[in-house]
Amino acid sequence: MSDLDDRQLRYFVAVAEELHFGRAAARLGMAQPPLSRAIKSMERQLGVQLLERTTRQVALTAAGETLLRDARTALGAITAATERARNAGHPAPGLRVALKADFDAGLLPRILDVYRAGSAALRVELILGGRGEQVIALREGRADVALLPRPFDENGFDVEPLLTEPRVLALAADDPLAARTDLSLADLAGRTLPNGGPADQGGYGKEPSLSAEIPPAPLDLAQIFTLVEVGGAVWFPPVSLVRRHPRPSIAYRDVHDLAPSTLVIAWPQASRSPAVAAFVRAALEVAAEVTENIGGAMVLE
Repeated sequence: MSDLDDRQLRYFVAVAEELHFGRAAARLGMAQPPLSRAIKSMERQLGVQLLERTTRQVALTAAGETLLRDARTALGAITAATERARNAGHPAPGLRVALKADFDAGLLPRILDVYRAGSAALRVELILGGRGEQVIALREGRADVALLPRPFDENGFDVEPLLTEPRVLALAADDPLAARTDLSLADLAGRTLPNGGPADQGGYGKEPSLSAEIPPAPLDLAQIFTLVEVGGAVWFPPVSLVRRHPRPSIAYRDVHDLAPSTLVIAWPQASRSPAVAAFVRAALEVAAEVTENIGGAMVLE
C-alpha cells in the first residue's frame, strides 16, 4: 500500500471541512466528478471508509476524523517547511517577528535595539495581525518568533513569559458603569466585546483556526475605540496600551476579578536559528530590566 501524497490530503481536507463535494470542488478549483473519484481512490488505497455519503449529507467516519486531524498537521508542516526554506534561501534572509500592533507592552523598540547590537542579528520583518494570528503564522512558517499574550495553544512551541500587566475595563465615559468604583465581571452581563463575545467571560476567546471557514477581519485600534466611545462595546485593554492611547471620551476602570495579561515570546521547538535565539535573549533581557524598574506587575496610575 503506497502512502498518500499532499495532493490527496488537500482534496480530502477540503471535502472533510466542507462536508459537501460541490463546495469542496469549487474551493479546489476543479470539477466535482474527479474529486469524488479521488476520494474513493483514497478509501481503496487505505482500505477504510473515510466518509458516510447519503443523498442529503456527507459525514466523517471515525477513520475520516482521524485522517482530517493528521492531514491538517501534515499539510501545515509542508507549508511551514516551504516558507522557512524560502526565507533561508533568500539572498538577505531576515527574522520574521509576528505580533499584534500595540500589544507588545511597549517592549518592542527596546528589544530591537538590543537585538540589532548583537552579531547574530538579521534584518527584522514585522508580521502584523489580529489576536491569535501569530500562532498561525508560526505554525505555517511565515514567522520565526512571536510576541503575543497568553492564553494560546502552546503545543509545539518554546515559550518564555516576558511581562505581566493588569487589564482594565474600557467603556464610554458617559456609561453608567463609569460612575462605579467597585466592578466585577458579573456587572458586565449582557455587555459585548468588540469581537461580539460576552464581556462577563473576561475576553479570552478561541483563536482563529486553520479550517475552511474564513474568520472576519480583525478590528484595528481606531475601530475598537470608536465602538467603545459610542457605547457599542466594552473592551479589556492592557495598561500599557491605555497609557499610549489616552482617549477623553473613554473611561478606564478596574475590574477586581479580571485576569491580567501576560506577554510571552514564542518560537517553534524545532528552531535552531541563531537569530531567533539572539532575539529571545534580547527580549528576556529587556523584560527583566523593565520588570525590575517597575517592581513587578504594571499598574494603572
